[in-house]
Amino acid sequence: MPDVLTTGEAARICGVNFRTVLRWIERGLLEAYKLPGRGDRRVLRSELHRFMLEHGIPDRSAPSAPARRVLIADDEPAMAHAIERVLLRAGFETAVAANGFEAGAMLPTFKPGVMTLDLCMPGVDGLDVLRFLRRTELPAPVKVLVVSADTEARLREALALGAHGIVRKPFANDELLAAVEQMYLISSLSN
Repeated sequence: MPDVLTTGEAARICGVNFRTVLRWIERGLLEAYKLPGRGDRRVLRSELHRFMLEHGIPDRSAPSAPARRVLIADDEPAMAHAIERVLLRAGFETAVAANGFEAGAMLPTFKPGVMTLDLCMPGVDGLDVLRFLRRTELPAPVKVLVVSADTEARLREALALGAHGIVRKPFANDELLAAVEQMYLISSLSN
């Protein structure tokens, strides 16, 4: 990052219009210097940092922690609610898809880091969702945790299709939470 900023760069960092930065400079609140000839102003990064701290302005250029989002794909409302309750208590942001089609439609916009996926759903089932994920490039990678009471053969097929883990129904809340946390750990290590 450069040590010297234009007024436009300073404005983006502060989340304001560049004219606001110029007014701060004109009022003597923010130190800056003029370039010879054109009169454009430049601000030292250290001076902008001091100003932002003094005035409680958050740094808009600092990368924020990625949202901990989980998409819950389950056609049983009681089960989806149980999974959601565990994850919300642990600080995750959640969305629920009632079937595989909804899950596929929500992935590009909700952008979860993890998706819990039931295999037995009407229409587009969990295995169909995994096949879809194999051939589709999403804006952000998603780890898939199968949460299902399906047969061993279908669970093995899910892993072969790219699922990253399995939690069998019925599950203990701490087992589910640990598995989702593990998916996020794997995701952060692979980035």
